[in-house]
Amino acid sequence: METSKSDIASIEKILTSFKDVKKEVSKVIIGQDTIVNQLLMTVFSGGHSVLIGVPGLAKTLLVNSIAKTLGLKFNRIQFTPDLMPSDIMGSEIIDETRNFKFVPGPIFGNIILADEINRTPPKTQSALLEAMQEHAVTVSGKTYKLDQPFFVLATQNPIEQEGTYPLPEAQLDRFMFSIIVDYPNFNEELDIVKSTTSFLDQNLNIVLSAKDIIGFQKTLLKIPVTDTVYKYAINLVRKTRPNSETATEEIKKYLDWGAGPRASQYLIIAAKIHAVFSGKYSPDIEDVRSIALNVLRHRLVKNYKAEAEGITIEEIVKKLF
Repeated sequence: METSKSDIASIEKILTSFKDVKKEVSKVIIGQDTIVNQLLMTVFSGGHSVLIGVPGLAKTLLVNSIAKTLGLKFNRIQFTPDLMPSDIMGSEIIDETRNFKFVPGPIFGNIILADEINRTPPKTQSALLEAMQEHAVTVSGKTYKLDQPFFVLATQNPIEQEGTYPLPEAQLDRFMFSIIVDYPNFNEELDIVKSTTSFLDQNLNIVLSAKDIIGFQKTLLKIPVTDTVYKYAINLVRKTRPNSETATEEIKKYLDWGAGPRASQYLIIAAKIHAVFSGKYSPDIEDVRSIALNVLRHRLVKNYKAEAEGITIEEIVKKLF
């Protein structure tokens, strides 16, 4: 399948828009270049991402800044131990005419920041499942469609921290990327302290619209992928399954289970947008390898032997290459 001239123009518009958004976000966010790239990959391709890092690394500011530059409705949900599913989705109340009326919750937005998602019990975490997969919520037997485009960008504290609950595997599988947010280097931290302790005009301009984002998602579906890249992505995922005939001895030794078919889908989608951001019109194997760790990291479950020997998921994934 060849790429038409109109599709090439659309792909070039995505690349130009990506650069414009990054330039605007850099007014507020210092450093974190890779993190910004990965979040914009998520948004432009219509996925969801979870950002993992200790408090105070500007995860919330980053998501909010991206929402502003895209002109999208942004809602923040602070996940706490007492948060209920109805606090997220909304609920029905009796109005002045004694009829039931649905009052939408904060899930009705374009970019939803699920802040510290693992500080609430699994019952409430699972309230996001239908929204993330179907872009709809069901309350009292009635289904309500969410506005498009729709993204959940969650922040998660390291699981070792006190007062955290592990996310259910079914929910983790809905996230396209798992992104590690680390501390800034010295020069970046110096710039952060300077900029936040003095007055600077940091108003962000709207670069894109919801219509633009939806158009980008449609364009990505048209980007051709060779069978070689499809097969590479699928074989990579299949290698992570301990009971697979292609699993390495290390996979069989250290994993309880590996990634499912959704990982293969996200590898291809993410490789497409990575290729576009790199100035290419079609992804190659290198694009798959570049985003594989973020796609696979949260889908692989280590066993007790890996924990005992201090083996990390990152080490296991890198050896797959």
